[in-house]
Amino acid sequence: MANSPVPQTRLKQICNDACDSTLSTATSYDHSQTAVWNNGIINSILKALISESSTAEASSPKYKFCVNSTIIQHLSDPRPAGAGESSTHQEAGMGEEAVVGESDAAAAGKKVGRRGMHSASGAYWNNEKDGMWSHKYEGGEGKGMDIVVGVMWIAV
Repeated sequence: MANSPVPQTRLKQICNDACDSTLSTATSYDHSQTAVWNNGIINSILKALISESSTAEASSPKYKFCVNSTIIQHLSDPRPAGAGESSTHQEAGMGEEAVVGESDAAAAGKKVGRRGMHSASGAYWNNEKDGMWSHKYEGGEGKGMDIVVGVMWIAV
């Protein structure tokens, strides 16, 4: 990633800070909040990238950025048993059978697991100036979700 406008360690810190800040009050996955969380993460990252890649000499940034944030719900609840539930599985788009099945599995002491997901990106551009980077935010694990952030930059 020699072509990155911001060093990779700094990209990771920017993404972690954005996720930490946005999800600071979240205790578990809440489908009704995912759009708000994604917008907060994306806007925070964009502001930091534009700020850190701009120079005093240039009137506009040297790069265009594209940021993608994906929030994936775990099927199991990370909270201790009896801690209550802030959102229903019906809100998350699961049918009644899935809710009953998950409750039965939890009651039997079985771990339900995670949802599967695969994502890929590709681009046709100048490999010497343009690039992409992705990062899985580890802080979502204890809140019952995975957060994956992708950043692309294109030199202007």
